Amino acid sequence: MKYASDFRSLARDALRGRWGVAVIAGILASLLGASTSGGPEVNLHIGDGGTNVSLEYANQQVFSTAEGWMPELNALIVGGAVYIILAAIVMAAVFFVLGSIIEIGYSRFNLDLVSRQRQPEIGTMFGYFPHWKTAAVSMLLRTVYIFLWSLLLIVPGIIASYSYAMTGYILAEHPELTPNDALAHSKELMYGNRLRLFCLEFSFIGWDLLCILTLGIGNLWLTPYKQAATAAFYREISGSAYSRKADFQDV
Repeated sequence: MKYASDFRSLARDALRGRWGVAVIAGILASLLGASTSGGPEVNLHIGDGGTNVSLEYANQQVFSTAEGWMPELNALIVGGAVYIILAAIVMAAVFFVLGSIIEIGYSRFNLDLVSRQRQPEIGTMFGYFPHWKTAAVSMLLRTVYIFLWSLLLIVPGIIASYSYAMTGYILAEHPELTPNDALAHSKELMYGNRLRLFCLEFSFIGWDLLCILTLGIGNLWLTPYKQAATAAFYREISGSAYSRKADFQDV
């Protein structure tokens, strides 16, 4: 059985000579919503001093009416708030679907990265658009399940997040699966392996602290490192039982 240090070693070997393409893939995945950055956000604040609107993307402020608008414009802004909210909902849905597709594609990229038989390519990240419905529904169900478990206590929510952590990798190899099948296989696959994944993620804490000192710039290299290690983890725990299409069809 491999440990966290083994997966990190496998990741470094896989990244040797491929850091450039891995960094670019990580940046694209983040910008397109495959990570925690998500899509753009429009924040509207109406107060006694006037109205202020800001636009944020990837947790960074892109534009802001920092001085605020004149109070007499408040009525106009409030009247159009409904349209702004509707537009925001539509935009959020579009970016959620896009992020779901890219997450699976990014998982495929990292599986290719740690494989000795395949060459990782940026275009792989965009190869799952034909399966956009499966991708979106799978990630939506995963989010809902984790949220529902979190309503009980924090710990059950954390356990659920680890139980469904391999959903993207499973769909990357088997996009023909239904969302429920993919989630069920991830839960089965992670049974007895949740603590191992936690230990793997915790082993990067030193690098996380160093990235804070670099104002986040170090994450450009740390993200591919983490993702490659997680892909190696999936390869190890899936084994032959989850590496062949026929195995899924027989379940």
